[in-house]
Amino acid sequence: MLLHVVPSVRWGGPQRYALDICRYYAGSAGWRVEAVTRDALAVDTLFRKAGITLHYAPLGGLTDFSTPVILGRIMTSMPEGESNIVHVHRYRDAFAALVGRHISHRHDIRVVMTRHTVERARDSLLYRSIYPRLDAQIFVSQAALERFMATWRHKRHPIPLERLHVIHNSLFLNDDFRPVPLPVRGPVTAMYHGRLTHGKGLETLIDAMVLLRDTSLRLRIVGSGPPDFVDELRRRALTRGVNDKIDWHRHTADPMPLIAESHFGVLPSLRREGCGLANIEYMANGRPQVSTANGAQGEYLANGHDALLVPVADTQALADAMRALATDTALRERMGCAARATYDSRLAWPYFADALRRAYTPGAQL
Repeated sequence: MLLHVVPSVRWGGPQRYALDICRYYAGSAGWRVEAVTRDALAVDTLFRKAGITLHYAPLGGLTDFSTPVILGRIMTSMPEGESNIVHVHRYRDAFAALVGRHISHRHDIRVVMTRHTVERARDSLLYRSIYPRLDAQIFVSQAALERFMATWRHKRHPIPLERLHVIHNSLFLNDDFRPVPLPVRGPVTAMYHGRLTHGKGLETLIDAMVLLRDTSLRLRIVGSGPPDFVDELRRRALTRGVNDKIDWHRHTADPMPLIAESHFGVLPSLRREGCGLANIEYMANGRPQVSTANGAQGEYLANGHDALLVPVADTQALADAMRALATDTALRERMGCAARATYDSRLAWPYFADALRRAYTPGAQL
């Protein structure tokens, strides 16, 4: 049985990651799959649509005493003599799962954690007690693993190395999914999708559009965020005279149809990205992209081959890269084909599923 703990009340990359794993294990792998959420409509609706049984818990953190009891009760019901996994995405939920395992006396259950961010590890006494008790820790990129382990660069770390796994993100797509050709009608369209929040480089992106006013390029911005920040972005576009070149779309749980209507992606994040699902969605759709390279992007994107990588917060470099893709049809087609080939050869779901199976069940035959 697989139990996924999904704490967020908003839909985003980690939630898509969890749902894809649940869908795969419930369908192709034939496991019993359930999830624990915070009774959040944005998350629960999509898990229910996929047929995943839901449980509810506060998932309030280290001082939340009811969540370990709830998890322990669920663990007690897990079938004995089979592989049983509890998969979490925050160390506070890992702590709750470990306490729940202790309460249920089900030490056969493996607790697995995925680390989605590029951040140093915490080194408090509590966290040092959590790390070695996890049966596996998955990092979505080498950059995420290296940054995490940098905490102990000059001292002994508390983690068995054989329990650390680097598994790049992937997408669990329908068997009949195929990328559609680049649009041949209408203006060339660049697309950003993701959270509309500080740190995503959206201010730089709008400023880059000012430098592209002489082109027919349109920008599609897809996502939601804090209303004050979204209003700030719209005012920025208006005052710079480029709002008429931008199409604003609210968040969608499935951006693939909009990607198919676009010519290339733009992901100018200021933050160090662990392994952006948005990057991979463009690759799966056979779309080139302009991206910053301040995190793990260089692990799966090659500058000039399947993407154009630019420095962080560099408006001119971002505009130049967007101009290159906007004005050169042959370049878009060549890089789009290369992006899909990279996805097929390294990032497609079978590679992810095999690596995940090794983390879930050591010694598993592939």
